Amino acid sequence: MTPADEVLDIVDENDEVVGQAPRGEATARGLRHRCVFVEARDAAGRLFVHRRTATKLVFPSHHDMFVGGVVGAGESYDEAALREAEEELGVSGLPRPTHLFTYLYESPRHTWWSSVYEVRCELPVRPQAEEVAWHTFLTDAELEARLGDWTWVPDGLETYHRLREFRAGRGAGATA
Repeated sequence: MTPADEVLDIVDENDEVVGQAPRGEATARGLRHRCVFVEARDAAGRLFVHRRTATKLVFPSHHDMFVGGVVGAGESYDEAALREAEEELGVSGLPRPTHLFTYLYESPRHTWWSSVYEVRCELPVRPQAEEVAWHTFLTDAELEARLGDWTWVPDGLETYHRLREFRAGRGAGATA
């Protein structure tokens, strides 16, 4: 099965399931579904940053400061966050990611409910070759210095800004 064949729950503006569709169809038709974003930090508190492979269905070859992805049909956000983090980081036995908030991401081409998590990964990472073309760990200051220089996934960049606002206590329309 290819990633485009993975079946997703299609959801409405209230995050209620209204149907199912293969990922490729959901992407092509702009059907609202569910995604998870996991901020992964190493033992020193540095953030895992990577460049997506050129074969990714959405935002190929873009940089991202989150690991994560789509929530499969019938899967919970929490289950998807752990699965996606372990897959992309190439580790097993990761602590369960901590949920921070959820918001609706909308752009002219894409819309998905986005559940945001954080996790500490003290294990050596072996990123998934199908997902990650390049990776490193950056301090917050190093990441900030690259925000204007690298091409970032738009949903990850929006999530990053919302996470900063959330941590500053403003919430940015997010629900915990």
